[in-house]
Amino acid sequence: MFDFNIMQIVAGLPGLILAMTVHEYAHARVAVMLGDFTPRLMGRLTLNPIAHIDPIGLLCLFLVHFGWAKPVSINPFNFKNPRRDDVLVSLAGPASNLCLAFLTLVFMLVYAKFVGQMTDGTYLVFRLIIEYNIGFAIFNMLPIPPLDGSHVLMQILPRELAYKLEGLERYSFIILIIFLMTPILSMILIPCRQLVWSIFTLILTPFF
Repeated sequence: MFDFNIMQIVAGLPGLILAMTVHEYAHARVAVMLGDFTPRLMGRLTLNPIAHIDPIGLLCLFLVHFGWAKPVSINPFNFKNPRRDDVLVSLAGPASNLCLAFLTLVFMLVYAKFVGQMTDGTYLVFRLIIEYNIGFAIFNMLPIPPLDGSHVLMQILPRELAYKLEGLERYSFIILIIFLMTPILSMILIPCRQLVWSIFTLILTPFF
C-alpha cells in the first residue's frame, strides 16, 4: 500500500499538482460562468496550486494513492437551473483532467515525431501527468459522496433516493478505505483507464 519510490515521487509531483489544480479550477470556473461567484470570492478562480492543494491530501496521494484537494465551495441557489448547473460544475473537474491528459499525450507524440526521443526521466514525468489525470478523473466520478460522481447521480435520481445517497457521506471515508484495501477499486479503475486509453488511441491513430 505504501510506496516510497523516490524517483516515482519526484517524477509524479508535477502530475499530481496539475491534476488537483486543473480539476478544482475547472469547478470554480464553470460555477462562476453559471452565475455563482462564491469560488471567486473564496480565491479559487486561479491556477495557483497553493489555492487548491491540501498538503496532507497530497502526501496521502503519494503514500497510499488516496488523497484530496481543497474542495471548491459553491452555492447552487445562485444558479439559474440548480440541478443542471450542479451537474455541469461536477463534470467540469473530471472533464478537465481528461482534456489535460489528452493534450499531454498529443504533446508527447508531436515531440517524438518532430524533435526526437525524450530522456527517460522526462518521459516518466509526462507519462505520469497522463496517468494521474486519467486516474483522478475516473476516481472522482465514483458515485460516493462527496465525489463528483455522487453529485451527478443525486441530481438524476428521484429526490428520496438522492437524500439517501447524500446520507452516505458520513460513511464515505470508511467506504473508500474498504475500496482501497480490496480489489474493488482496481476492478473499476483498470477497465475505465483502458477504455480512456482506447478512446485516445482511436482519436490520435490517424494523425500519428
